[in-house]
Amino acid sequence: MRRMSLTPELVVLCHREEVDPGPSGQWTQLTDEDYGTLASRLSGEADEGPLWVFAYGSLIWKPAFESVEQQRASAHGWHRSFCLDIVRWRGSAAQPGLMMALERGGRCDGVVYRLPDGEKPAQIERLLRREVDDHESIGSVRWVPVRTAQGRLRALGFWVGMTGKGTSPGQPLEKVAKILARACGHVGSGAEYLYNTVSHLEAFGIHDRNLWRLQELVAGEIQSIHGNGIKGSEPSVVEAALT
Repeated sequence: MRRMSLTPELVVLCHREEVDPGPSGQWTQLTDEDYGTLASRLSGEADEGPLWVFAYGSLIWKPAFESVEQQRASAHGWHRSFCLDIVRWRGSAAQPGLMMALERGGRCDGVVYRLPDGEKPAQIERLLRREVDDHESIGSVRWVPVRTAQGRLRALGFWVGMTGKGTSPGQPLEKVAKILARACGHVGSGAEYLYNTVSHLEAFGIHDRNLWRLQELVAGEIQSIHGNGIKGSEPSVVEAALT
């Protein structure tokens, strides 16, 4: 794997302890009944056969579900974009952050996971509970046509085509880098999120040119804020910040 400019030592510098502020009240939280209804609808829209999930970001390195097969896949008509505004998770009210979603246009190379055979509504509901928690995000959950080496299939995708409130599409990489180098929430920093995504994509043989340029910019931002990083840091400290 090619050497990244954004190193674990630089990522550690972005970490700080933040308290989970909880839901902001700006969004309508999903109830148990809502999750069940949405899972049933999506299950009814699914193709016959196994359930596939398309991963392009954190689901690649932290899937939180069991899979029996994984392979590279491409979603045409979509591209990765740090366009979700967040003040929780990997951002705060004092220093808002950004998370990735799929925006219209281009092509996104990622990974599809095949879930074990089972009741699709139950499988989908577990995924929904991990990925979305408010009514306003429901429209970003959709079936995405993808191409694989074995042919075409439809996979469940999350944060696809999100627009409107809480989104900032089309931002220049330089602006995104300034945000990711500074934002941190109770689950970690924006720099950590970027580092894990780029490094795991590279491990799959996927080189996203925009993300590669972005990690270079974020590394430069961190160095400008903190200096050249921690020299001689204990490996355990670095590893703990990336888990």
